[in-house]
Amino acid sequence: MKKIFTVLAVVLFVNAFGQVKPSDLAHTFSIVARDARTGEMAVAVQSHWFSVGTVVSWGEAGVGVVATQSFVNKSFGLRGLELLKQGKSPQEALDQLLSDDAGKEFRQVAILDTKGRVATHTGKNCLEAAGHLNGDNFSVQANMMLSDKVVPAMEKAWKEHEALPLAERMMEVLKAAQKAGGDIRGKQSAALLVVSPNNTGKPWDDRLIDLRVDDASDPITELSRLLSVSRAYEHMNRGDLYVEKNEMAKAMDEYNAAMKMFPGNLEMQYWTAITLANGKEVSKASAMLQKIYKQDANWRELTRRLPKAGLLTVSETELKELMK
Repeated sequence: MKKIFTVLAVVLFVNAFGQVKPSDLAHTFSIVARDARTGEMAVAVQSHWFSVGTVVSWGEAGVGVVATQSFVNKSFGLRGLELLKQGKSPQEALDQLLSDDAGKEFRQVAILDTKGRVATHTGKNCLEAAGHLNGDNFSVQANMMLSDKVVPAMEKAWKEHEALPLAERMMEVLKAAQKAGGDIRGKQSAALLVVSPNNTGKPWDDRLIDLRVDDASDPITELSRLLSVSRAYEHMNRGDLYVEKNEMAKAMDEYNAAMKMFPGNLEMQYWTAITLANGKEVSKASAMLQKIYKQDANWRELTRRLPKAGLLTVSETELKELMK
């Protein structure tokens, strides 16, 4: 009972200074990191808290990434990125954020910039087991863990999976944290954010991966599945670009790669078939489409509508074969 009152006192103390609401109590484990080869930067996080990705993870292409957790001050995300844009180092940015924060001893914050420099703070009043480890291009941090083995396991996983793409490497770190015991309360939500090393002026392209699992019994497994789906759709998008350039052989290579990764997806199968039809391989396209129609007849109706939009360029005879 004494422990309960202690936690309540902490919440009331921090609220008294207007720094945190009950909805901001994201006790969790996370990693901020940069891929030394590509320059991509990322944040990955898991917590026994709803929609942790809307609270903890912040990033901007060409600037850096921030993880703000424990008794969260959400303003640290945008403010930290703004300070980096002003030319401050991660340590200078972190020092400024904490300088006037009455609740700083309850905070846990990590900041990483485009050079791979990091700064991390674990307040002395973060709930145990709490701590962080960092180095060039990464910082791992956690609080309210089952044991003090979680953070070292995260660091070990980061170093052992150097050959992986950044997003997949981040997932290995989350898996290692959970395997080492994870959040003492269990699992609920997870998120993965990857941003480009450079600001191209096209923010819709600069946020490379943005995935969240807001509420699930096994959020890391679900996040890993979503990452695989995302990779498959990257192949589909590249295939579409090749279609625009009329490079059908390259388009088919990309579509086939996508279907191999996600064989049960009718959307991928359908547009692959349409690309075959536009490439005058109508018989192959028809065979694929018949299998799709058997699973969902609405795709047949979609095929009928495509010629009007210019997305299917076949003769009336060929359209009949595709529609049968």
